Amino acid sequence: MTETTKSVATDLPPLTPGRHQRRLDQITVIATFGGLLFGYDTGVINGALSSMKVELGIGPVGEGLVTASLLLGAAIGAVVGGRVADHVGRKPTIHWLAALFFLATLGTVFAPDLAVMVPARFALGLAVGAASSLVPVFLAELSPTERRGIISGRNEVAIVIGQLLAFTINAVIGLTLDHPSVWRLMLAVCAIPALALFFGMMRVPESPRWLVSRGRDEEALQVLLQVRPEDRARAELDAIRREHEAVAHLDRAGWKDLGIPWIRRLVIIGVGVGIAQQLPGHNSIMYYGTEVLTMAGFSANTALVANVANGILAVVGTSVCFLLIDRFPRRRLILIGFTLTTILHGLIATTGFLLPDGTTKAVVTLVLMVTFIGCMQCFLNMPMWVLMSELFPQRLRGFGMGISVFALWIMNTIITFLFPILVSRIHIQGTFLMFFVVGVIAWCWIRFMVPETSGRSLEDLEKAFSEGRFH
Repeated sequence: MTETTKSVATDLPPLTPGRHQRRLDQITVIATFGGLLFGYDTGVINGALSSMKVELGIGPVGEGLVTASLLLGAAIGAVVGGRVADHVGRKPTIHWLAALFFLATLGTVFAPDLAVMVPARFALGLAVGAASSLVPVFLAELSPTERRGIISGRNEVAIVIGQLLAFTINAVIGLTLDHPSVWRLMLAVCAIPALALFFGMMRVPESPRWLVSRGRDEEALQVLLQVRPEDRARAELDAIRREHEAVAHLDRAGWKDLGIPWIRRLVIIGVGVGIAQQLPGHNSIMYYGTEVLTMAGFSANTALVANVANGILAVVGTSVCFLLIDRFPRRRLILIGFTLTTILHGLIATTGFLLPDGTTKAVVTLVLMVTFIGCMQCFLNMPMWVLMSELFPQRLRGFGMGISVFALWIMNTIITFLFPILVSRIHIQGTFLMFFVVGVIAWCWIRFMVPETSGRSLEDLEKAFSEGRFH
């Protein structure tokens, strides 16, 4: 355990075992259905697109629209969701998102043509983007400092489980059913976790930090008493209240706050982390993995099955990160992750340049690709999402996280749109050589710009950043 982690919450009573821990775990499981939906909705297109293109008569442009419309919606949803949550609360916003997940899923399942499919996918993206920014914030605000990394990181576990489920269900349905509308069944499965999130959120409390920001201290205490020992709950409420009183005279966060140097720097860092989180191109593998493996030499059916390996390694890597996230500094894990993924980009490019087309090249590409996904999930995804959720002070959290995740989804949209074009023009090796170059740039930016957030309460982080102490 690092020195940073040892210094956690020294001015608060220690956590002790009890029913409060089980209650917090229960809340976490319910909230992370939002992450599961995020993962399934972004991963299901990987296998559904082939049959969808045939039945709906979609060409290359339509294929790009169907895939990218969800990502564009996610970018907008990340910003809008954060603002709505700041105004009405974390719980009701996530509750409404569950309903949007369900209704938009029905829209995609029953879409008769592209004119309905693209708006439905866009609406689904609004829910995905809002959930991607809100669920980590909600979990961070509800978690004790000592367990914040593990609890917030469970959302990333849920995301990769959702993607694995999408890949596996796609493979099972695609290999067992021979019907032109098989893609509709693949998409329909998403309705199940949407209903689970909708009904589950009825039993989840509001964020205590949001309640204090609205002057509802007694309600905040009742929430904290559900998830902390009594002495710790009262001490945390006092700390949250003191921090809120220190900034209570300030207006709700908005664009004008970017005129404050330390807030502007935090937002720049958050946006940079969001962009950097997408630069390794892992989502291109999650969206186009089957096609990449086909180009590498596998048959269509073999590629569909082999693509499940990407989902398995994503879950394994995230599970390992789950054990590391509160034992090592976030920043150190992120730098290790960029080092490994950048090396693997170079190896994939080298394989493409040196090996002739055939089984050997296909197998080596698959091994390197799943290793890349494993390293990405083990060292990068969870630490970067957790770090973004910790950067911003209470008053700025919904606004700052929304902008950061907006940047993340815009970069995701750009890379997703350009990936098949790049592969068609400069092939797999040239595309991954580009990823290698941007990986080196991202490593340098993280090294010199991003502060450490682990092992410090959200209130301590705000105090340090406002005083200009970023490192």
